[in-house]
Amino acid sequence: MSSVVHARVVAHGRVQGVFYRDTIRRAAELRGVGGSAVNLPDGTVECHFEGFRPPVEEMVEVARKGSLAADVELLEVEWTEPEGISEFRTG
Repeated sequence: MSSVVHARVVAHGRVQGVFYRDTIRRAAELRGVGGSAVNLPDGTVECHFEGFRPPVEEMVEVARKGSLAADVELLEVEWTEPEGISEFRTG
């Protein structure tokens, strides 16, 4: 059985104003992954994904690709301790 994991990712590139966060939200809801996707002042988007390992790993790949209009130049990935997050939000 898969364990619950938490990934924090920061997407760099053209990721704001291109439906990146909405793409992430929809993919997370489809996979039953909790977390968030938030625009940061420096033009990046910070995402947190929490759930069973396989769908969270899928979400890291979704974040790497982004929306059709996005251009993800760099994706920072950090695996951290789960926080008990079950819903997904954008901000």
